[in-house]
Amino acid sequence: MITTHVLDAARGGPAADVGVHLEVRRGAAWVAVSSGRTDERGRLMTLTEGFVVLPGLYRLTFDVSAYQAAQGGTSFFPEVQVSFEVQEASDEHFHVPLVLSPFGYSTYRGA
Repeated sequence: MITTHVLDAARGGPAADVGVHLEVRRGAAWVAVSSGRTDERGRLMTLTEGFVVLPGLYRLTFDVSAYQAAQGGTSFFPEVQVSFEVQEASDEHFHVPLVLSPFGYSTYRGA
């Protein structure tokens, strides 16, 4: 399972309604897996419903610009892409949070 959580450091809370796209690398191309929006707690738990997460490269793209505009601001980074590698097949949970602000962001492997 692949999930994410977006936190807004400037507002000190979850970032609701952030658009997120999940892709997997197949050969030389990125192939769409799914898309969704964070809930009121800033979480998106349904990206891989009905999808088997196999070893490979994955990429999450966060639509930061639209989120910041909805908050009445702007963002230096219009989108954030986070690539990560699943190294072996398992029932492991891959949680990839994003902490954002108008002029920076951070990510890590969560639990």
